[in-house]
Amino acid sequence: MKEQSNIPTSKVERAGRFVTTGLKVGTNYIKHYTRKLMDPSTTKEELHQDNAADIYDTLSNLKGSALKVAQMLSMDKGMLPKAYTEKFAMSQYSAPPLSGPLVVNTFVKTLGKSPSQLYDRFDLQACNAASIGQVHKAVKNGKTLAVKIQYPGVANSVKSDLRIVKPFAIRIVGMNEVDMDKYFDEIESKLLEETDYQLELRRSMDLSGACAHIPNLKFPGYYPEMSSDRIITMDWLDGQHLKEFLLTNPSQEVRDKIGQALWDFYQFQVHSLKQVHADPHPGNFLMRPDGTVGIFDFGCVKEIPEDFYENYFLLVDKEVLKDEKRRHQIYTNLEMIHPTDSPKEVEFFSGLFQHMIDLLTLPFTLDTFDFGNEAYFNEIYAYMDELYNMKEIRDSKVARGSRHSLYINRTYFGLYSILSDLKANVITGPARIQELMAAGKTA
Repeated sequence: MKEQSNIPTSKVERAGRFVTTGLKVGTNYIKHYTRKLMDPSTTKEELHQDNAADIYDTLSNLKGSALKVAQMLSMDKGMLPKAYTEKFAMSQYSAPPLSGPLVVNTFVKTLGKSPSQLYDRFDLQACNAASIGQVHKAVKNGKTLAVKIQYPGVANSVKSDLRIVKPFAIRIVGMNEVDMDKYFDEIESKLLEETDYQLELRRSMDLSGACAHIPNLKFPGYYPEMSSDRIITMDWLDGQHLKEFLLTNPSQEVRDKIGQALWDFYQFQVHSLKQVHADPHPGNFLMRPDGTVGIFDFGCVKEIPEDFYENYFLLVDKEVLKDEKRRHQIYTNLEMIHPTDSPKEVEFFSGLFQHMIDLLTLPFTLDTFDFGNEAYFNEIYAYMDELYNMKEIRDSKVARGSRHSLYINRTYFGLYSILSDLKANVITGPARIQELMAAGKTA
């Protein structure tokens, strides 16, 4: 893969790249409608492919928050046209890496030493490159290490990048700007946290320690003395990312072990720790033939407010939801319906959300769940598509759903997607969650 020798860091230069991309996208639309005049049967597939390629090319070279938004969008199956999903998924672990001189310069600036002075061996060629940083392999005292390096200018460009990338997100997703304003504030706060490598280092050590008792999980050790505000040094973990792992045709037993480990990891964090690794894309997990899974990158952690937690998980309790008055209060607390809604709107949106809740909480209501059930996921995606195209939703003047729901929903969508790809059978019932919480107290 071609390396980058520089990254645009000034607001003017980065904005200029977006303007150029906007012109390319406009040109692609002109080409599309010209083709459609010549051939009315022309579909938007080629338009989506051209736009996805042009937008990803810009984002992958800018790095940072702009590319992170693409990564987030790629995880939401059914939200984007397939061309965007496939192209943006590359941001999970195969974006263009930085060149060697830029890497060395980062070490000298933040740790006062070059990689050769810190490690016995350091590979200048990145083995993985994503949205916020890239990973290099190193050796120290006979131990193999992974060294994560943040791209230059990422932290300083978060706010300006999000202002620029928002129109692209609105156009691609089709969401109203009122929704984007509400949720982009939450995205901005999380992205600013992700660029704080000192915070990530502390969270990585704390959360991996708290979850160490969960079977079949492997966490790296961390080295604060070889880390800085833009560098994190940790143990190297062996394993394969999901796509490559599935190509080895693992047994159902192994798929189930990994699926159970991931389910347990997320339920323990949510229900016991009230904070969760909120970036469950395949680039953050390394799967192994023995059914264990390596977990790293705690850059995106969502702390869950108690009042949100209580209301959110009341949605799983079918008996509670039978009480119309209480259900209305829960929906109001979660900002799914609003005090300004008319009775007709309350009835309409309550019905829509209730059906989605019934679908998404189904695994929690059963003792075991088969995430390989394609009919289940097809029903979810079909309903999401139906909601996406509803005029009442697209014309809504208010954003529906608490800002806290953005990353919690994203976490569960990401987890479900991985478990679906694994086709894992998982113990999911309430007894399992209670067992995990009890084990955490005695660990």
